[in-house]
Amino acid sequence: MYVLCSPCILNPALRADGITKPSDRDAFERTKNRCDAFGIEIIPLPCPETLYLGPGRAPGTFLERLNTPAFSRLMDELESQVRDLITRRGPPLCIIGVNSSPTCGVTSTWYGSTGDEPPRRTGKGVFLSRFPEIPVIDTLVFARYRAYLAAPLFSEAERSYNLQIADLLRKNMFEVYLPQETGDDSGTRKKDEQTRLFSSNKKAIDDADIIIAIIDGADADSGTAWEMGYASAQGKHVIALRTDFRNAGTHEKVNLMLEQSATVVSTREALLEALIVPTQPVPPMKSQIRPPFLK
Repeated sequence: MYVLCSPCILNPALRADGITKPSDRDAFERTKNRCDAFGIEIIPLPCPETLYLGPGRAPGTFLERLNTPAFSRLMDELESQVRDLITRRGPPLCIIGVNSSPTCGVTSTWYGSTGDEPPRRTGKGVFLSRFPEIPVIDTLVFARYRAYLAAPLFSEAERSYNLQIADLLRKNMFEVYLPQETGDDSGTRKKDEQTRLFSSNKKAIDDADIIIAIIDGADADSGTAWEMGYASAQGKHVIALRTDFRNAGTHEKVNLMLEQSATVVSTREALLEALIVPTQPVPPMKSQIRPPFLK
């Protein structure tokens, strides 16, 4: 199993000068780490901008420098190379792109101004838009894979359900921290054990990229609510799974403060959609980074 990715994820020097921030480099590393952790082979796409404009270039939009017949012919050639690879290997899990790129943007692209439209537009870059049949994920989203699963764990039914959700996440290439798997599963804890568990769980939230919270019941579990609030205060993305059909009010499915600080979903399928997962799970093995298409 493999993914295609923008080549600058593996080699940031291919990007235009001055645009790569430390947060970008961190996302690139975690993108590679996720693939390595779950045995996904990484195959870089060719870089049309580097091949056409060369390295060490200033930032620019598609309309400013790439809207030419020569660049279109180059993209035709590169698309043919990529499709030959897909014919040989089968379809990839997804393409991992880099938002705002004129060629490899996922949900936004520096296309350029025409009329009253802003230069940065919603939509894919001009190269990735040539592969509409392949799911595309931004590297900042793909890199967000270290999950903290917050949930009540006081009954056999709760613990069993938590394990089901954790298994679902792991099959979709998420590393999952589940407190009940670290000893937080007993009502007879002594004070020092309570202190250890609090510190351990709090650090796991600090280290997590994303929080998934299970908030079924007449009211959300108080510990889960605390974990959601703590994560939200750090600006972390929180997704809450509530399969309970009862509503907390006329307009709220659950407590107002929890609902406003999280994306609330009601099914496992909706949870995976909110997480933006690659299309299928893979068995664990070491990844390999293949050479780029550049000759």
